[in-house]
Amino acid sequence: MTTLELQEELAKLYNKNASHIAEDTSELINKHRQQAFEDFKRLGIPSKKNEDYRYTDLMSYLKGEYSYEIAPSKFSVDLDDLFRCDIPELDTFIVLVLNGFYYKQNNPVGLPEGVIISSFAKASIQYPEIVNRHYAKYADTKLDSLAALNTLFAQDGIFIYIPKNIKIDKPIQIINIGFSFKNLRITRRNLFVIEQDSSASLLICDHTLCPRSFITNSLTEIYTGDNASFNVIRMQNENGNSSQISNTFVYQEANSRFSSNTISLHGGLIRNNTFAKLNGEGALNKTYGIFFGDNDQHVANYTHIHHAKPHCESDQLFKGILDGNSTGAFNGKILVDKFVVKTQAYQRNNNILLSKTARMNTKPQLEIYNDDVKCSHGATVGQLDENALFYLRSRGISNQEARHLLMYAFADEVIADIKLDPLRQRMNEMIEKRLRGELARCENCKVHHLGN
Repeated sequence: MTTLELQEELAKLYNKNASHIAEDTSELINKHRQQAFEDFKRLGIPSKKNEDYRYTDLMSYLKGEYSYEIAPSKFSVDLDDLFRCDIPELDTFIVLVLNGFYYKQNNPVGLPEGVIISSFAKASIQYPEIVNRHYAKYADTKLDSLAALNTLFAQDGIFIYIPKNIKIDKPIQIINIGFSFKNLRITRRNLFVIEQDSSASLLICDHTLCPRSFITNSLTEIYTGDNASFNVIRMQNENGNSSQISNTFVYQEANSRFSSNTISLHGGLIRNNTFAKLNGEGALNKTYGIFFGDNDQHVANYTHIHHAKPHCESDQLFKGILDGNSTGAFNGKILVDKFVVKTQAYQRNNNILLSKTARMNTKPQLEIYNDDVKCSHGATVGQLDENALFYLRSRGISNQEARHLLMYAFADEVIADIKLDPLRQRMNEMIEKRLRGELARCENCKVHHLGN
């Protein structure tokens, strides 16, 4: 199958289901589909000829026979038992998304007054003013074909709204689950709005509960108002047959603080695209990630941090550990507009290859149209430090244990940025297990039943 054939197949799939897709979403959402359809037909599936996807061959993962669900699955899930992470000190507002649809029995109780956590589809009907103000405003389908494809098929996901002057001390936890007895295409659409002087933390867990193949196209738009603070931690832990493309578009107002930390543990293909626009003076953006690959996995991170106003700061740090025949890619850009003075922007990508067949491609970039800035970028690809290994072994530590210690220390710089102590400790434990090859998924999450 060629990229053009897949494009035509997806266009036919949409035309066949267009009326059903539009049934449970408002006109506010549906009005964007025609433009998205035209943009997708014009742009097509990104190939390696596209510079942003030069090191990621999407077609090798996206082709094949897949089903598509246009209505929520009829599985019954007990949220008191399912996927509550074994972190006693970490209490969260938990919501479940099953095969792209907001689970009907979600009931996050105890939220501060005015805070909304709901189905994206229902929010488009119940809160049209908020949704209309932000939906499809930050993800541009004219420039990104996967954003166009998501907008075309978008039905449901999570909507979070935090009004002005609200501080949520308890983290929100979104659990995205893929569960099917057949290969499945999943589309998720999220919208998070954090208004002026508000703050919140969000934990996102991506899991698959069966060995079938899943292709997920996820898109999240995030708005942070003046002096708002939003911290997002994401753990990607899906089976080796799965492909996940995650697009995150962040729009920041003056003095806002946004940070993200993505831990990519498992998945056949993981492609994380992050677009951030710092559109108010004093905005701060921290985009971090750590990823692991073995067997034939491919993990790619793409970032585009746009400094549109003066006196803003951004920091990017991505680290990768690759083994077996795995491949990785980092393609990051810092864009500083003309007249955007006093910008500080930093970008770093460091990688370790544990086998002769592992491959990493990295391309940090600066595009700066002003001289009054402090910007830097750099990348390294190498192996474990032989001198450090020798030192540890001279202290009586076995070769395997010494290698694990060095890899663990390498990853710690990213994990140390997680502000929630219990969660940081748990992530450290999971990374240690991943490095030892002991972790298939977050085994402390208790899956008691998922049936008819």
